[in-house]
Amino acid sequence: MTLFDSHTHLYLPEFEEDRYEAVNRAIDAGVTRMLLPNVDCGTIEPMKQLHRLYPDNTFMAMGLHPTEVGPDWRDSIEIVSKELGCDDYVGIGEIGIDLYWDRTFEKEQMETFDIQVNWAVEKNLPIIVHCRDGLDQVIEVLGGYKGNVKGVFHSFGGSPDDVEKIRKTGDYYFGINGIVTFKNSMLRATLPSIGLERLLLETDSPYLAPVPRRGKRNESSYMVYTAHVVADSLGIDINEVASATTANAEKLFLM
Repeated sequence: MTLFDSHTHLYLPEFEEDRYEAVNRAIDAGVTRMLLPNVDCGTIEPMKQLHRLYPDNTFMAMGLHPTEVGPDWRDSIEIVSKELGCDDYVGIGEIGIDLYWDRTFEKEQMETFDIQVNWAVEKNLPIIVHCRDGLDQVIEVLGGYKGNVKGVFHSFGGSPDDVEKIRKTGDYYFGINGIVTFKNSMLRATLPSIGLERLLLETDSPYLAPVPRRGKRNESSYMVYTAHVVADSLGIDINEVASATTANAEKLFLM
């Protein structure tokens, strides 16, 4: 069984003590490919260092995370823009809208998101969308591109109605992580509305560890737990989930 972790931050400080062991544990568990989305200007070099050590197992995406949008966002977006031309990136991300903690920079988040979506269109790259308490705003921005954007709604935890809203703006994939394993998660009931043909698996390491590792630091090797729950929820074999979600990730990011 081979799996593709479509969203992991193994380059962050949480893995300072065992970063390479974590990558090797993932590979040993069958998670042989991992996509590393950028967060901010300070994470660019650590991400690139990890990719240089594992060029056959890792891929990179470049973007500015919405919670990193502040008073100096124009300086940050300029750095990210220049970096896009300096390396081989397979996507733009992670980008989007996050109004969960604070709405102070809502306007700036929307402008930053729009700028980065435009990069994706110009470069024919997929976007990796971070959306937390901001679905209406995300749809407003994406609606302006009239379906000419491809990508994934990462860490999706929404309802069938949310799936339908998103589909009206374009043909997107949905990234499923440890949230689907949580005891009271409604996401398991939403999976049939998405369909296996539009599912990606991810960990969002070091966050959102799946049951039975919930509350611990997450890592890419734990994605096997998520794959099992997705298979059970859809009533299919885990190998079918692994094969389909890996093919989906390859189609979106590597073709």
